[in-house]
Formats: sequence, structure tokens, C-alpha cells
Amino acid sequence: MTESRYRVLAVCSHPVQYMSPILRHMAKHPQLDLHVAYCSLRGAQAVHDPQFNTTVQWDVPLLDGYSWEEVPNRGSGTESFLGLRNTGLWKLIHRGNFDAALCYVSYLRASFWIAYLACRFSNTAFLFGTDTTTLTPVDGRMWKRSVKHVVWPLLYGLADQLIVPSNGTRDLMLSLGLPEERVTLTPYAVDNDWWMTQSAKVDRVAVRSSWGANAETAVVLFCAKLQPWKRPIDLVRAFANANVTNSLLVFAGEGPLREPLQAEATKLGVAERVRFLGFVNQSKLPAIYTASDLMVLPSEYEPFGVVVNEAMLCGCLVATSDQVGASRDLIVPVSPNLVFPCGDVEALAAVLRRIVDYRSRFPELRQRARERLETWSPHNNVAGAVEAVQNAVKHHRGS
Repeated sequence: MTESRYRVLAVCSHPVQYMSPILRHMAKHPQLDLHVAYCSLRGAQAVHDPQFNTTVQWDVPLLDGYSWEEVPNRGSGTESFLGLRNTGLWKLIHRGNFDAALCYVSYLRASFWIAYLACRFSNTAFLFGTDTTTLTPVDGRMWKRSVKHVVWPLLYGLADQLIVPSNGTRDLMLSLGLPEERVTLTPYAVDNDWWMTQSAKVDRVAVRSSWGANAETAVVLFCAKLQPWKRPIDLVRAFANANVTNSLLVFAGEGPLREPLQAEATKLGVAERVRFLGFVNQSKLPAIYTASDLMVLPSEYEPFGVVVNEAMLCGCLVATSDQVGASRDLIVPVSPNLVFPCGDVEALAAVLRRIVDYRSRFPELRQRARERLETWSPHNNVAGAVEAVQNAVKHHRGS
């Protein structure tokens, strides 16, 4: 008996360097006839990013290898409910004869609801999800927890199947009373093969030399936007506190905290051992990871953090705060000691002091990281997506 083939529409806010490889893998799957609808082409086209404080156009292929179209945006283009108002989604879904729609647009955008209503009026299964792992709001307004506890079960219950990228998110959804059979894990993955291939081409010695590091230098990396909730200042303070001999701290990323970070490094007397690379485009990141020994992500809010996947695939160890979603799924299976309490600068300093010990175990730890990521790959993501579509179509037709 041949397996069913499903005609699927993926509704995406814009091309994303992490998502495009997944879409290419989905397009090749024998059970999926995939078409992608973009609500904007931001990312594939040059756009000023105020958080990076620069004009960003990703320098890797974003639109190759799958069928796609841009649905004109009638909204403002801002980060508001009416920022994305792609009314053309209604006609596309009604006329597309799709079995299911995978919506990757936030429910805080009008286009999400246009797609949802179109699916309900066209007998199309509707799948969506979230990456959050907590009810605690980013802005600290704790009254929102009670609201979410009431509203979220109703909201996420609208999905014929809920797709989640981590075990932390899965547990949160189950705690809200969503049935286990209606929640499918689609691991938050990157293109594993691409990262490992690019890493193998890197001249590690040359990159480190450009930073003023030799073979014995312990290189600590921060790779993310320089934003308050990622807590890069914790890392500067921990680096100064640890005072590891022959060590270097490298910041790859741009954002509003650059000047405060530079001032803090000067104040703590470590400015000569800190490097600021600014915004680094996607094709250059494998060299940054490969040349580093330990990447640190101290975030107080990080639903997952795919920079963890990237660094591990390039042979760089990763330490994260306990508020980073990837810590549970990717770091703990490799070395639980690389997870520290968020905001605890002394605990982070203790991790940095152990970097010499970790370097002696690099071959073992790198191998364990690679083995873990073999189970957290685009293949696993797409397998989860196919399972989710099957369950969603079955539930939708049954209801």
C-alpha cells in the first residue's frame, strides 16, 4: 500500500537563513508536495535591521530548492498586528486545494488569522506552533502569566496539530492541558551537513591569528545580537573575574549594547583582550565558530538558540544559561556542567576557569556533540513535520 502524498502550504513571514534549508529538505520528501507563501521578502532583500544597527541581506541562498511565491503585504510592515496583512492568503488557500497549511507566522499578526480562517472555510488542516518554554513574560509583567494560562489552551487548541521545536516547549504545552497526541516535536535544526562542510574548510590558525590569538590561547565567543536580554555584559564581567591566563573574548554581533560593553571592558581592565567583530554574515560564521574554543550564551530569554547547533557542528563547545531552550536538548546530553544559572556571574566565571580542563577533553566532547546533533537534524525536523501533517489531516477530516 502506497503512502499518502500531501499537498502542503507553508506560510512564512519572510525568508530566514535557518528555515530555508528545512524547506529544501521538505520539498524533497516523497510524501510532501510543498509550496511556500512568503508574507514579505525581508532577509532575501537588503533591509535595515535596527537591532543589528546595519543593513542586512543574508549571503546564503534563501529562495532556492523549493516552490515559493510572495503574497503582497497590505499592512504597515512594522512589528504590529497589522504589520503583516496579506489578504491574498485567502485566495491562495481557497484555490490551492491544499491538504494542510503549516503556519510559521505569529498569532500576533493579522496574516495568521487570515490563513486560519481561510483554512477553516476551505477544508484545509491548519498547523502552527510556538517556541516559547515559559509563561513568564519577557517584559516582566507577571499578570500576563494568569492571562496566558487561560488563553493559551484555547489559542493552541485551534491547531489541528501543534508543532513545537523543543522538549521544553512540548512540556509547556502538555502542562496547559493540550492532548499529547496533538503535539508533535519538530526539532529546531540547522543544515548540519553545510555547517560541518564549511567548518572543515576553515584555516583555524589564520583566523585566530587575525584576532591576536595563538594555538594556546583560550578563545571565548559570544555570537548574537548585543541586546540586554542576551546578557553579554554578564560575560564581560565573568571573563574579567575568571582571569584565565592567555585568554581572549570575542564578540560576533552588533546591537545597542556595543558601547556599554566596550566601556565595561575598559573599566574592568580587560579591553586589550576583547575583540568586537561587528555584524558577521552567515557564510562567515563557520570560521568564527571553528576558530573559537567555547561559545557562551548567557541569555535570560532564549526559547531555543540555534547558534548552539551551529557552534557545536563546527567543533566549538557551548556553555549556556539555564534559560536557553537548547541547554536541555543539546548541552546537557554533552556535558551538564556547561549549563549555569542565568545572571550568576560567578558561576559563569567558574565555567570559564575550567576551560583549560575542557580543552584537554575537546576530542571526546566534540564527538559527543556531533553524535547528539545526528539526532537533532533537518531529517528529524522533516520527519516530525510529515507526522504532524498526517495527524492534522486525520484529525481535521475526523472532526
